[in-house]
Amino acid sequence: MEPTPESWSKADDYLAETLVGHDPALEAALEAQRAAGMPDIEVAPVGGKLLHLLARISGARRVLEIGTLGGYSTIWLARAVGEGGRVVTIEAEADNAAIARTSIDAAGVGERVDIRIGRGEDVLPTLVGGFDLVFIDADKESNTLYLDWAAKLGHPGTVIVLDNIGRDGEIVDDDTTDSKVIGTREGLRMLGEDPRFDATALQTVGAKGWDGVALAVVV
Repeated sequence: MEPTPESWSKADDYLAETLVGHDPALEAALEAQRAAGMPDIEVAPVGGKLLHLLARISGARRVLEIGTLGGYSTIWLARAVGEGGRVVTIEAEADNAAIARTSIDAAGVGERVDIRIGRGEDVLPTLVGGFDLVFIDADKESNTLYLDWAAKLGHPGTVIVLDNIGRDGEIVDDDTTDSKVIGTREGLRMLGEDPRFDATALQTVGAKGWDGVALAVVV
């Protein structure tokens, strides 16, 4: 099979069907997101399952998510922390947060999720630390700000997941003028140079095109 976006997407669909399966609550969350006209930028099903497994593997009980959108990834994380666990998720748009709240409650994990409405730069300083996992999936221009707060609000051993680092391969362009690519490159550079982090990254292809994710631990 030729390596094209279409074949990447078909392979992603196969992996999702084989390893994730169908989930009415998650599918309903996506339907509500689409109906509200939100952008199609949530994690793919295999990505949501990856977040879920990372939270479980790390034993995370307190999770911070930066960028709620329609609550799809939030549901994955809330399921992972278990009863008594807590997910604090930050969403800049109140309308998005309202849709997410409805979907999260319908998925049966509403009591585990605290949605904070506002820009990350304003909300993050108000939070109490001690998070075991931080998922960053918001405006790429603020990646270094979010990573700095992830370290401050985490502890040694905190897992950090930084999404969308592939940028269709444009991260190798030193002369890019794309603010999202610049923000991504700065975030990756911070993960590589800041002694608070030990990190790696994987480029991916699939339903979300040519993309990737960075994984780090707070040291």
